[in-house]
Amino acid sequence: MNLDQLNDRIAVIEIEVAAALRENGTVDSIRRLDTAVLGKESSLGSMIAGVKEYPPDQRGAVGKLVNAAKARVKAAIERRLAELASADSAADAQAASGFDPTLPGTAEPMGSVHPVTAVQWEVERSFERLGFTVEAGPEMETEYFNFEALNIPATHPARDMQDTFWLTNGKLLRTQTSPVQIRAMLKFGAPLRVIAPGRCFRYETIDASHENTFHQVEGLLIDRDIGIPHLLALARTLLSDVMKRDVELRVRPGYFPFVEPGLEIDMNCRICDGRGCPTCKHSGWVEVLPCGMVHPNVLVAGKIDPEEFSGFAFGLGLTRLAMMKYGIRDIRVLNAGDLRPIVSPRRLGGPILASR
Repeated sequence: MNLDQLNDRIAVIEIEVAAALRENGTVDSIRRLDTAVLGKESSLGSMIAGVKEYPPDQRGAVGKLVNAAKARVKAAIERRLAELASADSAADAQAASGFDPTLPGTAEPMGSVHPVTAVQWEVERSFERLGFTVEAGPEMETEYFNFEALNIPATHPARDMQDTFWLTNGKLLRTQTSPVQIRAMLKFGAPLRVIAPGRCFRYETIDASHENTFHQVEGLLIDRDIGIPHLLALARTLLSDVMKRDVELRVRPGYFPFVEPGLEIDMNCRICDGRGCPTCKHSGWVEVLPCGMVHPNVLVAGKIDPEEFSGFAFGLGLTRLAMMKYGIRDIRVLNAGDLRPIVSPRRLGGPILASR
């Protein structure tokens, strides 16, 4: 072959060697490659032996070309062997020290699960054991799903700017997770057991038991022959399960456009044990579960026949439930960045949860 062809052949060999060095990760494999490329019977070795076949005036140039290629390949192989030797030394030192930097740290993790998140997980597990599924919906809602489909007329006070965060795009920040109930009815039909946990927003004055941003879980059960006794039994079972104790409940009538009749279920205040405090407005009771039988208009909006099916809906305040469970006196603590919480040491004595 002429000098140009020889140059091309050498270039191909060097490319193949570079690829082989990247693929081989042991000293033995690299030494075998050394013999295969630089030995007497190798491709470069045969080129040296073939110098005498070139015309006398080209033999010097051919010899220099082949020897330079052998030197470059030899240097690349030596560098790769040095890399492997360095890696082996590091591995030996690591094994001798007993330290593995790839293992997770042994120090205790900082922080803990937020109280509201911990309560939400407990509520979800309780409902899942009762056959409910967990659904989610958008926090930026349409007026239809947040109000109209829930039988809330245009004249209702909740439509005012003083109660709802309205957005410039015509939508709003949902005032409850009830819109997910409508979406679930349209998606699954009846019978239906679903809960919808999430964050809600209301434009109202903040105090020890009210926030403009809070968490709740809406629940919906629709089937044949469902009545208020089923609702009360579920409420007592759920609250006792989450609070890990029997709870004292108070049931009183309430008005909500999307249920008829409507009920307010209050729980004995765990902050003051019913004696009266700012959290319960000195009444001894905290509203935790507004509820009622689903209004026929809401069933119709969800494409469900109210003549065949009935059901109940409820809204459980996750934020207030967390306050009751962990003895947190002021709801404003839960959304604040202050690391000095206003809590009752008697009820909150350590990390809330390390993991789910």
